[in-house]
Amino acid sequence: MKISLIGSGNVAWHMAQAFEDAGHHICEIYSRNILNSRLLVKSLFDSVAVNNLNFEKSEAQIFVLAINDDAISEVLDQLILPKNAILVHTSGSKSIELFSDWSLDNAENGNTTGVFYPLMTFTKNKELSFGEVPICIEAYDDKTEQILVALGQSISKTVYLVDSDERKILHLSAVFVNNFVNHLVGISQDILESNDLEFSLLKPIIKETIAKVLASENVHEMQTGPARRGDQKIIKSHIIQLKNMPKAEKIYRVLSESIFDQFNH
Repeated sequence: MKISLIGSGNVAWHMAQAFEDAGHHICEIYSRNILNSRLLVKSLFDSVAVNNLNFEKSEAQIFVLAINDDAISEVLDQLILPKNAILVHTSGSKSIELFSDWSLDNAENGNTTGVFYPLMTFTKNKELSFGEVPICIEAYDDKTEQILVALGQSISKTVYLVDSDERKILHLSAVFVNNFVNHLVGISQDILESNDLEFSLLKPIIKETIAKVLASENVHEMQTGPARRGDQKIIKSHIIQLKNMPKAEKIYRVLSESIFDQFNH
């Protein structure tokens, strides 16, 4: 398939490489700052860097919006696609209805829309096995759905049909398991380093915790610690230790209370 990417950030970097590795042709990479799109194009075989949203003469069949959610509406106001092209966004939190007005304005061109959501956290230049990334598909019509499913299956072993409401739930859950967990690990690092201890001491327990979670069908059964046991003495001792870190103390209290309430009714 011939694909163009609108965006040059973390998602675009990984998706462009995954599409090309699967044998697809990346026609154009768009970025408002053309230096960013040129940088991405350097890692691809035969792509063009552009900073104009008029793709009327493009050979691409599928256009992927891999940009910040807040920028989508602004881009749609300027976007011109060739006839019969498919436009998708990659957002976990935005509904497919985001395209409603644009679709009405471009109905005579035969353009269709959908969602191509990779459920993963992406960082530029960090290697990632895209085949393990779940792809969540949504489309307005069956033909577009079939094309997007085929595209998804060409780069991933896991492709699901997921509607907008289900995708929002997935995105919410992903924030807990990814963003919040990373933030908690960051707090742990701050606690150690402020007391002249090395963060590397925690890496084995981090690995073991993640391994147990991935191996378990009921992660609640894996819960350990003072709040799980209802050990108020240790909890109070920890809170005293956090007296100079009020934000960390607040988080500790909230999480300890949540765990305690679950296991000690």
